[in-house]
Amino acid sequence: MGKPVPTARPQKKAETKTAAAKAVLERTAKKEAAAKTAMGRGANKTAKKKSVVGPTNPQRVETILQRLAEHYANAVCALHHRNAWELTVATILSAQCTDVRVNMVTPALFQRFPTPQAMAKAPQAEVEELVRTTGFFRNKAKNIVGAARKIIAEFGGKVPQTMEELLTIPGVARKTANVVSGSWYKIPLGVVVDTHVMRITQRLELTKSTTPEKIEQDLMQLIPQDAWIDFSHRVIHFGREICIARKPRCADCFLEDRCNSKDKTWSTH
Repeated sequence: MGKPVPTARPQKKAETKTAAAKAVLERTAKKEAAAKTAMGRGANKTAKKKSVVGPTNPQRVETILQRLAEHYANAVCALHHRNAWELTVATILSAQCTDVRVNMVTPALFQRFPTPQAMAKAPQAEVEELVRTTGFFRNKAKNIVGAARKIIAEFGGKVPQTMEELLTIPGVARKTANVVSGSWYKIPLGVVVDTHVMRITQRLELTKSTTPEKIEQDLMQLIPQDAWIDFSHRVIHFGREICIARKPRCADCFLEDRCNSKDKTWSTH
């Protein structure tokens, strides 16, 4: 018998191993390419995020200030007053109350007790009746009489001008102090933060804070000091006419393209 003829199986096995190795290499190369592509996309996304203008970007803030100034150039304090004392009283009364209601109450109040000297001697019960419709009337009447006595005893009957002194007066917190110093004395000691200013500055992402004190500090960092007084007046008017709490008039808003609020309303009715 002749010698058996060698089969080709070993060669086929070698070829199979080589093909498998190539397949592994190809899969590895594809994974590496995909990873690089993903990294590139991630880098692009990061670059894009970095290039987006943030809500507190100085240029954006300046645009908001300019537009408010264009639309409310002559905005002033809505509380009726003839002097610093009347403005102090009116602002104390405006807590949890509309300016319209306060303006309905103060004429009779100031006719009966026109000066700090007269108010200091006023029976609290009588003051309570005169300011009853402003809400929290007992506490407000107590503060007004107390404020008059404090101003007479320590400030010679004149409403002081510094924040430190204003804050010692009964019923006066930073909001009232800023209203009096800004609207009457024209001294920008801070930013008035009422419900309109709080709501709208949060809506425009100028602050993430939730308390008036912290919101004021945030705004004082963003807004030039010489604009503090007018800014509050203008935002308050804007909040009453356009950015209304219950249903903002986004279709008529001159700041709509700078606002990212998710609850915009487009109906004009």
